[in-house]
Amino acid sequence: MVLPPTKPRRDVRLELPANVPALLLPVQVPLEVAAPLPDSPASLAREVCSRLPLAESVLRLLALVTDDAFLANVFERYRGKSYENLISFPTFVHLLADALLEHDGSGRQSFSRAREDGSLKASLAAMYGKLARVPLSLSMGLLLESSARLQDVFPRAAHTPLPASLASMNLIAFDGKKIKHVARRLKATRRQLGQLYGGKLDVALWVNTRLALAMSADPDGEVSDTPLLPEVVRQVRSRIGGIRLWIGDRLFCDLDQPGLLCQEGDHFVLRYNKRVSFHADPQRPAQPGTDSQGRKYVQEWGWIGTAKDSRRRYVRRITLYRPGEEDRSVITDLLDDEAYPGTDILDAYLLRWEIENCFQQITDVFELRRLIGNTPEATVFQAAFCLVLYNVVMVCRGYLAEAEKMAAEDISTEQLFYDVQRQLIAWHEVLDVPETVSLVQSMSPEQTRQRLRELASGLWTERWRKTSGAQKPPPKLPKEYPSGGHTSVFRLLQKAKIAQQSKRLSNSS
Repeated sequence: MVLPPTKPRRDVRLELPANVPALLLPVQVPLEVAAPLPDSPASLAREVCSRLPLAESVLRLLALVTDDAFLANVFERYRGKSYENLISFPTFVHLLADALLEHDGSGRQSFSRAREDGSLKASLAAMYGKLARVPLSLSMGLLLESSARLQDVFPRAAHTPLPASLASMNLIAFDGKKIKHVARRLKATRRQLGQLYGGKLDVALWVNTRLALAMSADPDGEVSDTPLLPEVVRQVRSRIGGIRLWIGDRLFCDLDQPGLLCQEGDHFVLRYNKRVSFHADPQRPAQPGTDSQGRKYVQEWGWIGTAKDSRRRYVRRITLYRPGEEDRSVITDLLDDEAYPGTDILDAYLLRWEIENCFQQITDVFELRRLIGNTPEATVFQAAFCLVLYNVVMVCRGYLAEAEKMAAEDISTEQLFYDVQRQLIAWHEVLDVPETVSLVQSMSPEQTRQRLRELASGLWTERWRKTSGAQKPPPKLPKEYPSGGHTSVFRLLQKAKIAQQSKRLSNSS
């Protein structure tokens, strides 16, 4: 068997028995020197562990947030009216993790295999029924408590670079997300056409670490984002101290949210919404400026809201002029332009894009596009657990960035997770649960940090480097419907070739 050349971790050749599948060998280890297989099962388990460092890293982080005692405590605090019988909450979470990590979002694969090995005592229908009824409070509690544990082991070197004047603050980006791609399996939905939404989320992301901190949820995917914001703010304030800078899109720019976001000494940067009136302060003239790309911007001071409205607030508005694109205007309560330059405020708003990246990752990478359940409660719980998995991979990516002394955003989460999945599948095919428990023993946060650094050292491969695409996507071309409803690739290529030749001739003349 010839394996593709990769970065070596050690020079060892294994003599495999004929009945051992070649798929189970990790591709990171080149086979150069002959050596016998370990004699005892314990030795084999340790050897497998040493050859699957990504799997061990992720399993150690998952152990922090899916430990039985931890999950039992989360269930007791946030369960509401739900209860445990044959299916405990730890078992429930472990099976959902298997579905998302190893079976491409297939709940049936995970649940059926658990029935075979005896870890699931109830029927598949019971498991799906439990998923359908999981309380929203339990979904929110799982993300809140697990993110707090992962913050303890996040590497300082992988923190997001912040604008200089805001470096002492905790930047919190927040946004809403509808859960889409719901299958029409429920009787009430089978005849429904058009887009079908599950639950609705408001999620807060700590920009300093890129970890999703908290969320609030509603079973109705059509509700507005703003009613869910107070609960997210309350959760974040209970876990993140210091000065918080809240960063939100224009949907949250009204006369109510600034008052909420300014409590407890916090500040805000919001995309300006033209539906909110702005009245310039005649006593303070506008000031022009230029950003790092040479684009012009203007700073203005004034009030949002009319003089008769008790919610009226004095703000600074910064408008960035972008030729060929929509101008970007933000408002903030950071009024001192010397302490907080306009360029830093604009750069801070751009960091809001981290939460959009998070939503894209949990949808496309962590299988939120393939929903296991179809009730609003089931979709919200899967979204919450996808956010937990996103956080785990962010921590793992942080240690790789620290080991390679590179920026974490230069590492592709998608490519990294692909290798994580392969190694986890290999791990669980070779080792059973007791062997895994004995190898991935409980550690203190300091021990976990040290072990993750050891595993990340020398692990880098260029496959994980994020490719740099175009800065601006090409404009969408109008669609053409062919005569008869069909055509061939050959004819389209010929048509394009003729059009290109005609354009070349017209330009030359």
